[in-house]
Amino acid sequence: MTALPIPFDPDLPVFRYHLGGKLAVAPRRPLAGRGDLSLAYTPGVAEISRAIAADPTLADVYTSRANTVAVISDGTAVLGLGDIGPAAALPVMEGKAVLFKHFADVDAVPICLDTTDVDELVDTIARLAPTYGGINLEDISAPRCFEVERRLQERLRIPVFHDDQHGTAIVVLAALTNAAVVVGKALTTLRVVISGAGAAGVAVAGILRRAGIADVIACDSRGIIHTGRTDLAEHKRRLTLTTNPRDVTGDLAAALVDADVYVGVSGGTVPEVALGRLADRAIILALANPDPEVDPVVAARYAEVVATGRSDHPNQINNVLAFPGVFRGALDVRASRISEGMKLAAAQAIAALLPHPTAGEIIPGVFDERIVPAVSAAVAAAARTEGLARG
Repeated sequence: MTALPIPFDPDLPVFRYHLGGKLAVAPRRPLAGRGDLSLAYTPGVAEISRAIAADPTLADVYTSRANTVAVISDGTAVLGLGDIGPAAALPVMEGKAVLFKHFADVDAVPICLDTTDVDELVDTIARLAPTYGGINLEDISAPRCFEVERRLQERLRIPVFHDDQHGTAIVVLAALTNAAVVVGKALTTLRVVISGAGAAGVAVAGILRRAGIADVIACDSRGIIHTGRTDLAEHKRRLTLTTNPRDVTGDLAAALVDADVYVGVSGGTVPEVALGRLADRAIILALANPDPEVDPVVAARYAEVVATGRSDHPNQINNVLAFPGVFRGALDVRASRISEGMKLAAAQAIAALLPHPTAGEIIPGVFDERIVPAVSAAVAAAARTEGLARG
């Protein structure tokens, strides 16, 4: 577990904001007297339990399950803080739950599990699943996150979505769709370099390929991922099957030669001399927080479009643009899972909200009230088309 300095000052606004936590449980029905009590609990509730025992699908009608998501982490990859453990992850999971409720009116429950064992995580989450309409996995380190998500998707008949992977990927694709318009290049002809081959990097590479971008190169801390490397973990070996079609070798600087797009999801820094190798009218998405891989001022010297993960710069690439609407749409049609087609539909819906993008605005702001309705409608429609909707 990562040991971090403790900048604790209870008088700081951020500590006052979090005092007592950010969530509370509130009833949706009145409890004003004995009559209400007899309906909310015994004896009346027994009628609901009998009905659900006879027809389990009624739980989605007569309980909160259909509109409730579990936000689950083991605390091993929290923000840019790393492995800080389940207790320290809880404020982040609470924050995620607040965003679910605020943006999409989805009730969300933060759950931090005191295990990093894949078998234990999968089994625990699966046993919790009957209470929830969906599972949002959060801040689980790679490569374990891939197996946890895959096994849960195979085991459960509700949406399971690792937001660090797919939320990031959806928003990156939306941003690139509009950035390509700004720089006058066809999306499918872009040469893209992704720095980082963890959860986000793998998912970004996947969704870009599915969107028709053939020339994608992924890099890790040792350089370009290619078929000749013998030091690759399994998830990186799988990347060699779908990326780097020109079989480029070398370091990140070699990958950036004539690249149209740099996507940073790794942290670290990119030498300025390497940025000079980008193609004309380039796009830089430097998404590490709080410090982007490329300083926006430096990035502007080499790219026509620049985006970061920060809220104090234009073009913030933020997962909140995706996950509330994705789950809203999936829950509304009781989808059995979240498919690749649903993710593509979400990205297209976000991009379409800006029919005339500019270099300073390739993505809507996170408080744009059009986002959740647009994304949820697109996701629901895709689920119906693919036969994944159950309601």
